[in-house]
Amino acid sequence: MTNDTDTRPGKLPADPVEYDSARARIARDKGLEAPYIAGGKDPDPGPGLREERYYGKLLIARVVTLILAGFVLGVALVIATGSAPR
Repeated sequence: MTNDTDTRPGKLPADPVEYDSARARIARDKGLEAPYIAGGKDPDPGPGLREERYYGKLLIARVVTLILAGFVLGVALVIATGSAPR
């Protein structure tokens, strides 16, 4: 097992330009020690949004298919047996 503490940088000096950024201000308002909020800004959210829309539509299609399949099977059973299930 190696000790990688020597390769890690120490505390970085404060960046005066980033001190007034929206992220740093929100972090200070939340009481965080450092002006950092996990997550970051996505430089190109388009592909991620397209993927979310695709999977959202796929989820809705699957739910509708399951519901319709239940109705179809129910009607088929009534027609096949001649009476409604009890």
